[in-house]
Amino acid sequence: MKHRICKIVTVIAMLAAPAQFVFAQNAKTLSLDEAIQLSIKNSKQLKLSKAKVDEAVANYHDTWNNHLPDVKVTGAYMRLNDPNVDLKVNLSGSSSDTGKKTSSIKVNQAAYGIVNAALPLFSGFRIKYGVESARYLEQATKLDADNDKEEVIQNTINAYSNLYKAKKSVDLVYENLNQQKQRVADFTNMEKNGLLARNDLLKAQLQQSNIELSLLDAENNLKITDINVDLMLGLPEDTEPLPDSSGFQIPGDAGSALHWEQAAIENRKDMAALALREKASVSSIKSTKGEYYPGIALTGGYIAADIPNLLTLTNALNIGVGLQYNLGALWKTGAKVAEAQARLHQVQANEEMLSDEVRVQINQAYQNYILSLKKIDVYASAIDQASENYRITKNKYDNSLVTTTDLLEADVAQLQAKLNYTFSKADALVAYKKLQQTAGTLANTYNIAK
Repeated sequence: MKHRICKIVTVIAMLAAPAQFVFAQNAKTLSLDEAIQLSIKNSKQLKLSKAKVDEAVANYHDTWNNHLPDVKVTGAYMRLNDPNVDLKVNLSGSSSDTGKKTSSIKVNQAAYGIVNAALPLFSGFRIKYGVESARYLEQATKLDADNDKEEVIQNTINAYSNLYKAKKSVDLVYENLNQQKQRVADFTNMEKNGLLARNDLLKAQLQQSNIELSLLDAENNLKITDINVDLMLGLPEDTEPLPDSSGFQIPGDAGSALHWEQAAIENRKDMAALALREKASVSSIKSTKGEYYPGIALTGGYIAADIPNLLTLTNALNIGVGLQYNLGALWKTGAKVAEAQARLHQVQANEEMLSDEVRVQINQAYQNYILSLKKIDVYASAIDQASENYRITKNKYDNSLVTTTDLLEADVAQLQAKLNYTFSKADALVAYKKLQQTAGTLANTYNIAK
């Protein structure tokens, strides 16, 4: 008897601990829209996506800068030994002095500066198509970020649904536990008065213990879910997020699978990103072929030099047109073009694969949503059936027509029916949002700041 009392005290302590944990937390009621806004704001995945977009934008600007002139400045100051200076220029005006060594000139230092500028006029279209390819890749990266945003939204909806189901599980199991405790108390009085067999009382007490264990599991699951949601939304870990049950209304009409397929073709960001990458690959091929052509640039420069006791050079300006051609491109560029064409074929194959995958995803998400709507109706009927079954079984039990086991089983069936109906509404919302995500329209349903 003493051992049994200790066990009961232990169970009560375990039940009290989660309650104290929840009490110590800061409760915060969150609507689904608020949860999505917080997840978008604090998502590590979206921060990574933004960094990739910034990189693509910088790469585009870097490629576009190839239009601008290159300016190079070179300068040097040198200390010299005592060189032999032999000028071939007649400095004295006498022809007899030409070629005479001017050993009297002492040169021990020299300085010079050169400025060269080159503005590309024609580069075989390498710059033009390189910039075009970079622009397409920049746009594709932005679409990738939008696609990541839809994934973050869907993950938030899943987490919010799990939070709602975990909270409802605790509430329903706790409610059932209170009912079971009252039943055990009634059975205990009946057993003391000789109106109930002790075996029936033990069955009721065993069911109470099982429900207490279920409550422990439900509360533990709720605490873990709370932590996951806090991390996802960027909330302090001592926050107890409370879901708003009004957000779990039965979603809209399913429409037709063909309608959702058409929506996916028009709105899927990953499909649009691949189409842009195909254009980028085509531009890359054209840019690579540009290596077959010479490069023409407008050039200019300025030179200044100072060699004490020998030479001072200033205002040496030059301007002209330069031509550059790599003869090796005649036999090397072909391999580069073939490589670029292979990348294009890969992108085109990925487009075809994604198109098929999208159709499969749409139909799977559509059928799952249809199934979830049917489950709501079935579970709604199951609640009525389970409640009526419990009422009839209770009346029969009161008239000694059924056993205690039958009564307890009817009670469990009633609890399970309530849980199933509650979960089915949450699952229907998740299934509908998954269908929207698959069609690429999920982010459009929320007012999300760019």
